[in-house]
Amino acid sequence: MYEDVTQETDEIVSIHVTSKHSATYNSALLGKEIAQRKSRRIEVIDSKCVTIWQGLVAIAAAKAAQAQNSLHQVIETVRETINQLHVLALLDTLAYIAKGGRVGKGLSAIESVLSVKPLLTLHDGQIRPAGLVRTRSKGIDRLREFVASALHIEDLAIAYNTTPDDARTLADHTSLLFPNILPRIARVGPALEVHAGPGALAVVLKGAK
Repeated sequence: MYEDVTQETDEIVSIHVTSKHSATYNSALLGKEIAQRKSRRIEVIDSKCVTIWQGLVAIAAAKAAQAQNSLHQVIETVRETINQLHVLALLDTLAYIAKGGRVGKGLSAIESVLSVKPLLTLHDGQIRPAGLVRTRSKGIDRLREFVASALHIEDLAIAYNTTPDDARTLADHTSLLFPNILPRIARVGPALEVHAGPGALAVVLKGAK
């Protein structure tokens, strides 16, 4: 890919899923070593998260590039965007993510015994528990509260895997709270679906919390 892109430009910003849960970032660094020559500059960046979070980072970078900013300015925009992003995700179960080793077995066992729905967030690419709720509807209420508690929002995205109706309903609700923001809705990719399990729903916002 780098070789293809450098036919059109000698400056590349390459944005990837968190290195804490994927080898893609390290592979990109290796690709950079192979492709980068004296007339090329390739910047490989860890987005610190996955799915639509990474998408919002890429969108911010693209807008900065289209505005004719320098490579340094695009990189600064990327890093600022990463620092401004916040995420809250609702899962139907921790069973799938526990099998992949992404959370401790103790937390998964508690969730199984109590029949509750876990809420998760991320910090520097690491998954962190953010609470437990008894029902899915209460979990969606928590996602709504997460958005409502924002002091300022510049961009917002909703990711889902098997429940598009829930995603659209949540998007409609956020539009009422922030009428100037058009929520982006995206289905997560198959690799993440395997770890999240069915029913996953997440909100990513860019702004102040």
